Amino acid sequence: MHESRIRCWGVRALAVLLGGAGLLLSSTLAAQPSSPAGKASYVGSERCQKCHQELYGGWKRTRMANVVRDPREHPEAVLGDFKHPDPVRSFSLDDVAFVYGSRYKQRYFTRKGNDYFPLPAQWDIAGKRWLPYHVEAGTDWWVPHYGPTNFDRPTGPTCDGCHSVNYNVETHTVTEWNVGCEKCHGPGSEHVAHPTRKNIINPETLEYVRANDVCMQCHTQGRPLRNPVSDRWYDWPVGYVAGERLADYWELEELKPGASNFYQYPDLTAHKNRMQGNDFVQSTMYHRGLRCFDCHQVHSDKIESNLKLKGNEVCLFCHNDQNPAGLRGSVSQHTHHAEGSTGSQCVACHMPTIEQTIKDNFVAAHTFRFITPKETEVSGIPNPCTSCHRDKSTAWATEQLKGWNTASPWRMAQ
Repeated sequence: MHESRIRCWGVRALAVLLGGAGLLLSSTLAAQPSSPAGKASYVGSERCQKCHQELYGGWKRTRMANVVRDPREHPEAVLGDFKHPDPVRSFSLDDVAFVYGSRYKQRYFTRKGNDYFPLPAQWDIAGKRWLPYHVEAGTDWWVPHYGPTNFDRPTGPTCDGCHSVNYNVETHTVTEWNVGCEKCHGPGSEHVAHPTRKNIINPETLEYVRANDVCMQCHTQGRPLRNPVSDRWYDWPVGYVAGERLADYWELEELKPGASNFYQYPDLTAHKNRMQGNDFVQSTMYHRGLRCFDCHQVHSDKIESNLKLKGNEVCLFCHNDQNPAGLRGSVSQHTHHAEGSTGSQCVACHMPTIEQTIKDNFVAAHTFRFITPKETEVSGIPNPCTSCHRDKSTAWATEQLKGWNTASPWRMAQ
């Protein structure tokens, strides 16, 4: 942890001392470890367990290690109510080859030939109800390239590349299902045979662009640079291997200032889930060299969202009184809300839950921008003030912010 704090503060300080992020970027890009992908092959996560028991054990309990599950092997993974009939659900558990998801929603895939297809209902975990599942026209970019029904849309090109390790576009086979070790560390045969630090990818040692690319290969909305692939249109970066430059395989979805659509709000904040990376690359923190795993610990499920620390601790670890970007005074003085209240949580204002994952369930934005009530009036993007104080107007919220002497009225109330 001490090392993480030094890095978090040191990256910002270095950027200032060197005259900005541009010089910092050029210096960090120079020292890029090469990828072992050229000569190594994939061997599966179980081969990692012998030498990395603690990390493997922690990862094994995470949602990443359990994204898709065969209900025959893991009946405990089934969250949907298959015991009672429901007009929304037209299939039985016998039709399900894989269950997908366990936090906000659970979807169900059936198998035909060597392909999987999404069944037409999903389980709303919070609402404990069945909802229709069908990607409508005018939403995802790939919809026009496939037929109109779920059974015209195989999950291989639309989903499976991010839910597996080493998906083969020709044979539709994988080394393993779920986000295994080699998804983030690259093919491991050389490392298993002769373990050294030089023949495996450790994202901690990569410069920040490639380090973040490891997460952004799945946590972004975009399109492969080469599409279609083997006569199919893919919605994940085919061919990318951890340690490489994601931009050589993948183009982020174009965001347009002022537009409001399936992907974005008018201020360029994402409108849908899976776009954490699209948000993050816009942020000051990304441009100062922060990595996703400076906040998240993907080898542990001890804290929700795989965070390293709980609540405000994860933010205040860096934004402390020794950091030019840190707080001046207490959290309560900064937020104008009671200590320990919902309104005094850093994420309440800087990571509002406005990005839709299913129906009335939303995930946190990752731009880390404060969205003002005035922006809601102008463009309709939800702001954290009236999203919490639902009985109040944006005019009321603006007047409240004008009275905050601890923050700039030009930034907060306009």
